Amino acid sequence: MDLLIVDTLEAEVMQWLKARHRVTHAPELAHDPRAFRKSLYSVRAAIVAPTVTIDNQALHHAPVLQAVGRVSAGAENIDLEACARADVEVVRSPTATAHAEAEFMIGALLSLLRRVPVPGTDGIPIGRELGGATVGLVGMAPAARSMATLLAAFGSKVCGYDPSLHATDPVWERWRVAPLGLRKLLMQCDAVCVQLNYFSRYHGLLGDRFLSFCKPHQVLVSTAHSGLFDEAALANALSSGRLAAVWLDSLEPGALDEGRPLHGIETLQVTPRVASTTRESRLRSAWAVARRIDEILSERASGFRELRPLSPIEPLDLEASTWLP
Repeated sequence: MDLLIVDTLEAEVMQWLKARHRVTHAPELAHDPRAFRKSLYSVRAAIVAPTVTIDNQALHHAPVLQAVGRVSAGAENIDLEACARADVEVVRSPTATAHAEAEFMIGALLSLLRRVPVPGTDGIPIGRELGGATVGLVGMAPAARSMATLLAAFGSKVCGYDPSLHATDPVWERWRVAPLGLRKLLMQCDAVCVQLNYFSRYHGLLGDRFLSFCKPHQVLVSTAHSGLFDEAALANALSSGRLAAVWLDSLEPGALDEGRPLHGIETLQVTPRVASTTRESRLRSAWAVARRIDEILSERASGFRELRPLSPIEPLDLEASTWLP
């Protein structure tokens, strides 16, 4: 089999792929991990839904797998290091959803600045305008670059922080974003947008060390992995009023349960990863992933690909009744 699709793709994208490759469409495998792993043995490429896990165990059952595609924005449930070791390319389109995410963050900022009032000069609570705000971008992902363009149209002052970019990097000047350290950014900005790519070394980055320096009445919108935030520090910043409101478009399951720091905080709004999900962005992403998968399959179609050796501690029995979980 050339391609296994465990997701729902647009009809025109599916037809295009079927005209070029031997395709099996089995979205039901997204809900049956054991059956999904069993189906991988002769698959050269797979397009999988966000609920499907690609890890060492899955790769163990996929000796000829060359690529795995994800149409949705994130790479959650995909072990990137394991795929790299197995020479399996992870195919995503980081730019396909950039404009959708930027539009979402602009809308969230407009909502929070108006809906969560601050004391005016006469002491009466009043909303704020985005055009009069200084906005900080944490992480210069493609969405942040789109944000910089949109914010300029509002007249906002824009600054940014990205640990992977030096202050002299030409990206800052090209996108008209003033580089700042993270502490200074939080101290100076009326609003903050977080879209920093998550790595384990950044876990809890936005904790007491930085959130305690937030400018009073700051609002924050994040489309990034919630692991970037320290729950207790975020709860404290919200409860104390230093952060006027926070909108998270991604939050780990159970984080709002009773007994957890964020439980019951009214100035915290959570949405289930809707920032990148629009009809237009989905179609852009599907086409980008499909075309790259097609390239990989076509490039390697005439070449010989050696089977990856199976782990000696996990023997693989090809009989259907004896597949290991």
